[in-house]
Amino acid sequence: MPRKDAQRVIRELLAEADVRVNGDRPWDIRVRDPAFYGRLLAGGSLALGESYMDGWWDCASLDRFFDRILHAGLDRRARLSREVLWAALRARLLNPQRPSRAFDIGRRHYDLGNRLFSVMLDRNMNYSCAYWENANTLDEAQAAKLELICRKLDLAPGMTVLDIGCGWGGFARYAAETRGVSVIGITVSRRQAEFARRRCRGLPVRIELQDYRSLGPTVDRIVSIGMFEHVGCKNYRRFMKIVHRCLKPEGLFLLHTIGGNTSVRSTDPWIGRYIFPNSMLPSAAQIASSAEGLFVLEDWHSFGAHYDTTLMAWHRNFTRGWHLLAEDYDQRFYRMWVYFLLSCAGSFRARVNQLWQVVFSKNGIRGGYRRVCSDAGNRRSA
Repeated sequence: MPRKDAQRVIRELLAEADVRVNGDRPWDIRVRDPAFYGRLLAGGSLALGESYMDGWWDCASLDRFFDRILHAGLDRRARLSREVLWAALRARLLNPQRPSRAFDIGRRHYDLGNRLFSVMLDRNMNYSCAYWENANTLDEAQAAKLELICRKLDLAPGMTVLDIGCGWGGFARYAAETRGVSVIGITVSRRQAEFARRRCRGLPVRIELQDYRSLGPTVDRIVSIGMFEHVGCKNYRRFMKIVHRCLKPEGLFLLHTIGGNTSVRSTDPWIGRYIFPNSMLPSAAQIASSAEGLFVLEDWHSFGAHYDTTLMAWHRNFTRGWHLLAEDYDQRFYRMWVYFLLSCAGSFRARVNQLWQVVFSKNGIRGGYRRVCSDAGNRRSA
């Protein structure tokens, strides 16, 4: 397509989301390279992200830009690129999250460097949605999230807890210190495991570098915080069967996960290539069907808007602390990471992505499950 025609198509498309090319509002885009228009038409969302990383366009407020284009549904109307079609076909024919690739996400994302995440995250290194109901700071909101989970699981001294995808050990440490439980945490990231072992030293916490498919112990409670996004639709049922096998008859399982409004078999091509390889967001239908016949669904709590606030806090920390990281990462990485954080914030603000905490019991709670929600602000101090 001639450059002028490509420019006209992109301008008209963006105008439907009230976004102008070279406008002066924070959510308008400024095009630095005229080849951007043809590249975007040919490559879709992958080209949009890569051209931003290459400096072909800028936007003063990427989060507001993405909120507008996603709320307007432009992502659904965009022409399918070869990358999107191949990702969908590959997901149908193959299992991108098969055991032989279980540790890919650890090496390619979570092992990027503990310094990067220590600059960006709260002081306890929680890399999942915080709970802002009664919180004013990121540290408070992450502590409130951990307290909320402990309360939903009704943790008591002497219990054993399995944390599938334990990250840097934030929940394991909090639960052991405030509830007197013993925790087994597993992760596929070597750097996370090393860090978590150091921070949990002296506590009844064991951290293992391990894929969930090799789990064996039987425990009172199971939690998975921000890990299910890496399981993949072909493995959801197997994941639930493993959790069922490892959970005692009177146990509870809490699943904390990002979710999508529709069932998919692949992820956004840019996210899959640069941020979370082999990932995908489950839908409510996929979660429910994978647990059918194994668990009783006791509670479903949706607070995706809190992820918008969390991502904006991470972005502030990252940009303010960039001087501490600039020697280890180049400018292209900086633009990639800013694009990642702000595009995701916009997706939650537009409500195309969700955050769910789902509580399952193995055999049903006699008399019913007591819902825990907004009173989590009255938490114990860690």
